[in-house]
Amino acid sequence: MTNPLSAEAIALVRASVPALTEHGALITQAMYKRLFEDAHIRALFNHSNQGENGGQVHALAAAILGFAQNIENLGALAPVVERIAQKHIGYHILPEHYPYVARAILGALQDVLGDAATPDLLSAWGEAFWFLADILKTRETEIRREIDRSHGGWDGWRAFRVERKIRESSVITSFVLRPVDGQAVMAHRPGQYLTLQLERPGADPLKRNYSISCAPNGESYRISVKREPLGSASRWLHDQIEEGDIVQTTPPAGDFFLPDAPERPVVLLSGGVGLTPMISMVETIAAKHARLEAHFVHGTTSSETHAMDDHVRNLSARHGNIRVATFYSDPLDRDAVGRTHDMDGFITAEWLRTNTPLLDADVYLCGPKPFLRVFVQALARAGVPSSRIHYEFFGPADELLAA
Repeated sequence: MTNPLSAEAIALVRASVPALTEHGALITQAMYKRLFEDAHIRALFNHSNQGENGGQVHALAAAILGFAQNIENLGALAPVVERIAQKHIGYHILPEHYPYVARAILGALQDVLGDAATPDLLSAWGEAFWFLADILKTRETEIRREIDRSHGGWDGWRAFRVERKIRESSVITSFVLRPVDGQAVMAHRPGQYLTLQLERPGADPLKRNYSISCAPNGESYRISVKREPLGSASRWLHDQIEEGDIVQTTPPAGDFFLPDAPERPVVLLSGGVGLTPMISMVETIAAKHARLEAHFVHGTTSSETHAMDDHVRNLSARHGNIRVATFYSDPLDRDAVGRTHDMDGFITAEWLRTNTPLLDADVYLCGPKPFLRVFVQALARAGVPSSRIHYEFFGPADELLAA
């Protein structure tokens, strides 16, 4: 990634790192406050992660700080650029939206830094922003072209009908989505997500990312959603959406997926509802990769919350080279090792080293942030190269993104 920024801009952006370290969250809060003054920009966002303690505030602060710290080594930002570009595809962020963000960021720097936000500093950050924006817009254009060339691809929001609603556990329900127009849908990469827009009478629409929990089939998608007690979108899906109802979605997106031709064994490691992209992967492995060694390792609390176990074990039995291991952290009295699950307690890196080809495998992780925080670090300490640790998360990646 070449760097056409002026030497003066690079020096000033680098010099702002201490201020960003100290005031990053305040700057991003001020940015979102300015940005959301425009109703049509506000409508683009998932607002569950906003606010003073919202993950998105801290994730953006970490991303801006990372950009400033790596202003002379922009190649290090390539994974972050890809992840942001994929999110923009999901939320249908378009080139014409970028000027609003530029004004909000520069205004927020003035709001928080005061006199320290000199005209030269603001000019340098304006130059840096538009350089990064051009990179993102270029990548987003490429992704949209790929979607347009794909059989069943589409641009923007498309209406889908809930064909089936399936209770998978006490907390997880699956929704099979088929396009209202009756046409084909593009083949997602196993592990990618859909961005849903849920219309509610008398309230703003809800927009959320949900991993696709089935292998590509060209006709429909399945998402499997945990009902969160305080989750407005998940509660709406569980409690209000019924078979026959309509939801809107953008095309599949995301940089977390199983490659078309896996080069080595895979370990699919999940916690809770983090099993959803792993179901897509394990279905694909069972259908297309007869010789691939795969380990499906899942942790949940008990049989009450354990979803899709019979399905996974049937795939394992048919494939012959997929191993399944489930851990219950809080088993019920009726649960029993060897019948409902394989181990009591929590998954550990030591167990993975002993029971899977950990150091020779690609490891795919998905789960709540505490789960990811533990395992991204634990796998690195165990000797798994960072290039073989792939993760998806629910919501912004704050600490993970900063790392």
